[in-house]
Amino acid sequence: MSDLQKLARRLLALEDRIAACMKCGLCQAVCPMFGATMMEADVARGKLALIDNLAHEMFNDPEALADKLGRCLLCGSCEANCPSGVKIMEVFMEAREIVYAYIGLHPLKKIIFRTLLATPTVFNLAMRVGAPMQGLIFRKSKDAQGTVCAPLLNFMLGDRHIHALAKKPLHAMYGDLDEPRQMGGLRVAFFPGCVADKMYTRMGDACIRVLHHHGVAIYMPSGFACCGIPALSSGDAKGMVKEMKINLALLEDMSFDYLLTPCGSCTSTIKELWPRYAERLGAIEKGLAQRLAARTMDINEFLVKVIGVKPAETKPNARKVTYHDSCHLKKALGVAQEPRDVIRSNPYLQLVEMKEADRCCGCGGSFNLFHYDLSRQIGQRKRDNAVATGAEIVAMGCPACMMQFEDVLSHNEDAMQVKHTIELYAESLNLM
Repeated sequence: MSDLQKLARRLLALEDRIAACMKCGLCQAVCPMFGATMMEADVARGKLALIDNLAHEMFNDPEALADKLGRCLLCGSCEANCPSGVKIMEVFMEAREIVYAYIGLHPLKKIIFRTLLATPTVFNLAMRVGAPMQGLIFRKSKDAQGTVCAPLLNFMLGDRHIHALAKKPLHAMYGDLDEPRQMGGLRVAFFPGCVADKMYTRMGDACIRVLHHHGVAIYMPSGFACCGIPALSSGDAKGMVKEMKINLALLEDMSFDYLLTPCGSCTSTIKELWPRYAERLGAIEKGLAQRLAARTMDINEFLVKVIGVKPAETKPNARKVTYHDSCHLKKALGVAQEPRDVIRSNPYLQLVEMKEADRCCGCGGSFNLFHYDLSRQIGQRKRDNAVATGAEIVAMGCPACMMQFEDVLSHNEDAMQVKHTIELYAESLNLM
């Protein structure tokens, strides 16, 4: 079968999947992109109409089509509120893959997704080399969040305030963890994710300390690749599958009770996307991915449902903290109460809810890279809601969201601290 015939079949299958869309427009109210631009083309309904005419648009102006499809955070708000049950996120990712299969992936993206993120030794080496040299490029932003910026590279990076690379990544701090199960105890595989491993190492360290506190043995090899969601959201399913294959090989013995991550995006990718895309590797890999998915949990959910962490009585003069629902954590996984229970387990913290707690912060993974101005505009609304609570700390369960919050808070010169929920729990146990 020719490539064009394969493409035609995929296009027809995609059209069948969007037929249920009633064009009701309920997605408008929850779409962060539409809230920022008020453009029909930026809302799910508009993009589904575009995809419905995908073949014509692709052959007419494929580059413009790719740009239009890229103007989406993949937050899942539209899908979570769709009365017709259209699997919008699946459709969007499939459409992006089809378009880039036709026009070809940018060479830089191929290097990033299929070489750097898919080759842990290369990625780890690049970060180890880059960490001590970042002082030559970045300067401290002099903010409460401790971010850095690169004024000389604004033409390329924009005016971003970002978390610096850790001097020592998490995998180097602990090496290859392969702890034996304690008598009658639990053993988990811990998948920190790229950001926790190389940037937010304090958060990753907090997770490990908390698990050890509860007598949980940990398996954490240093050779984990990216979970694959950055590649997939950029239309590179081949890169995602390549990264997933490496991780499946490290997890194939299944000698653990649970696979835990501190990142909502990683968790939802492993649970929902690995089984589907593992079909491209074969039946054995698909079966393994399905078994792993069944054991995968967000670490907040694990602490509450398995370990039994419960809210404590709040002490007088407790510090105020508010909580942001990361999109994949709440909308894809339904994990919303558990992170709040983890926060409330610290008696010296008072949880105050912000307005629109589950509205997207504007990061959207690679969306932030290619649409920074829009990302910051969306993030500003989230910042305003968080600051309005009067809280000293804003907590969340996703490292990407942490990066977004630190950027927008820094630009506003806010004193609010950004922390992962597990950091707050570790502090309550005097582990940090």
